[in-house]
Amino acid sequence: MPLAPLSWPELEALTDFRIDPVNGPTNAQAGLRLFGQTEADVRVTLYRDNHAWCPYCQKIWLWLEEKQIPYRIEKVTMFCYGEKETWYKRKVPSGMLPALELDGRIITESDDILVALEKVFGPLGLGMKDPAVLPLRQLERLLFRAWCNWLCRRAGSEREEQHNRDLFVGVVDKVEEALGRKSGPYFLEEFGTADAIFTPYVERMNASLYYYKGYSLREENPGFGAWFAAMESRSTYRGTQSDFHTHAHDLPPQMGGCWENGTLQMRLNKARVDNGPWVGLPDATYPEPETSRTEALHRVIKHHANIIRVNPADDRLFDEALRCALTHMMVGEPCLPPPNSDEALRYLRDRISVPRDMSIYAAKRLKEALEATAALVGDRQGPPIPFNHRRDQDPAKFCEELGQFLE
Repeated sequence: MPLAPLSWPELEALTDFRIDPVNGPTNAQAGLRLFGQTEADVRVTLYRDNHAWCPYCQKIWLWLEEKQIPYRIEKVTMFCYGEKETWYKRKVPSGMLPALELDGRIITESDDILVALEKVFGPLGLGMKDPAVLPLRQLERLLFRAWCNWLCRRAGSEREEQHNRDLFVGVVDKVEEALGRKSGPYFLEEFGTADAIFTPYVERMNASLYYYKGYSLREENPGFGAWFAAMESRSTYRGTQSDFHTHAHDLPPQMGGCWENGTLQMRLNKARVDNGPWVGLPDATYPEPETSRTEALHRVIKHHANIIRVNPADDRLFDEALRCALTHMMVGEPCLPPPNSDEALRYLRDRISVPRDMSIYAAKRLKEALEATAALVGDRQGPPIPFNHRRDQDPAKFCEELGQFLE
């Protein structure tokens, strides 16, 4: 007899996953971070994007978490996936993200924000203007420009494509040399400002070049490999870290396009990022937490009414199909979903965002279950993810009383 899908109460009984968003590990769901202090100690408000897609927001977020500065979080819509909130434009007329309110003063531009935070709370290791940090900041910008040139400029010939690749790899060699000058894995002897500055775009380079160019930054460069491993040993970074699928599909609207080179390796990488298997991708190599499945289940249960409401499929059909996927994820046996539910399951599979919705391994396990369950009834894909915007992730569609999922 085929395995019947568990009911929502039965599924709820299978997870005891909980986090303390205020004082626990770094997480994307928090609206307030206290690190054991009181609300009276809060002097900082960070304005960041709803989806944790903004690289400059991640830089400030990581810095605050490392320094354990009590702060509030207000989430704002990025231009590429919706209209900027009126209340935010009154506070920050430019609409720029991130912005920081420090003792009532608004500061924009991520580097200016870090300088201001250092003046009040002290630097993270060596500061922004330290002679050891300044050349690393310049190197990060050089790497950024070489990445943009390769990823976002459409090559007119194979020769031009190879030239752009060589320019990028040449700068990577300089970064590898800088990493190799130190005894440890970080950019300086200890983790600090330079690592926080490199983190957002190096993470996005790792994802986008794997997907669009067939190039694995982490695997092909030992210095970067050691650096990523060291970063993943930090709970602060793991709490802000995204996966390949999220970045591969959130970057094109932000960057003005990302161009595939069409190589065999690129096509293989793209197929794996989009369709799995996701476990084993070089976006995360730290040991999988034992709580990955219970975390995924907890997050879906908390917001399942909203998830069902925004899915293009009939609510009853998708409710049953979703429970089938979750039953498979938790029980480990196939659970046949209703006919014609494959498209609906893959719609959700493609719109799970890390770390906004859950951590990397939780997302991998949920995507794995959604795909395996969809494959039982068909091979139809959901509507394609927009290339020029991400209005499929409009926050207004997903708001719920106390929380947001796929917000």
